[in-house]
Amino acid sequence: MKNTPQPVSLMIMGKEYKIACVPDEQNDLIQSAVQLDTQMRHMRDSGKVTGADRIAVMAALNLAHELQLMKNQNALLNQTLSECLAKMTHKIENVLENQ
Repeated sequence: MKNTPQPVSLMIMGKEYKIACVPDEQNDLIQSAVQLDTQMRHMRDSGKVTGADRIAVMAALNLAHELQLMKNQNALLNQTLSECLAKMTHKIENVLENQ
């Protein structure tokens, strides 16, 4: 029963959206809606993009770009961490072999 989706009310650009979401993910959903609302309002207020559809697409594109950059950074960090762990493992094995 705990993971049963519950309706969450979100306000984005002055419009209410009700989204079904499991309780454990509601805070993340609300934070995502706040971030999207902020991005869309910033675009609208800049005056460079007009129309709710275009604003939504541009905001989604910006957020998707940020997500891709984070994924790339995460992959690089994972690779670096794996290399460091492999070096440490090799050093530990060498020490253990030489005792």
